[in-house]
Amino acid sequence: MADATTSGNPDIKMDPNNLFREEVFTDRKTGSLKMLTPVDKEGSYDKSREILFVGEAQLMTPMGAMPLAFPIGAKSLGQAAEMFADAAKVAVERAAKELQDLRREAASSIVIPEGMPSGNPGGTGILGSGKIKMP
Repeated sequence: MADATTSGNPDIKMDPNNLFREEVFTDRKTGSLKMLTPVDKEGSYDKSREILFVGEAQLMTPMGAMPLAFPIGAKSLGQAAEMFADAAKVAVERAAKELQDLRREAASSIVIPEGMPSGNPGGTGILGSGKIKMP
């Protein structure tokens, strides 16, 4: 395997002090919950850190399914399941806003030729230098 530093890629390291065991729970209808249990280097439960919950669902768009992952600030698995719908709603709203922003950005990216017609009534002006200028 090539050394990451010599190939120009960033150094890829896993933090042995920030490990989690991941368990997935689902109701087989709405989505899934990931429970991330903090563990130490030996894989034992690390009581000094909190268990994290992440919800996962799919948003159906005209372009197909878009995966959503969102944190759920719960203290237990049952509470995470109860909070799933509200957290998913926030994630859908955030994704919709990001899609609108991307569409707006794409619509405002207009390609402008470098140089405009000279307006010479004799028609001898050229329509630009042939180079495209990106905004």
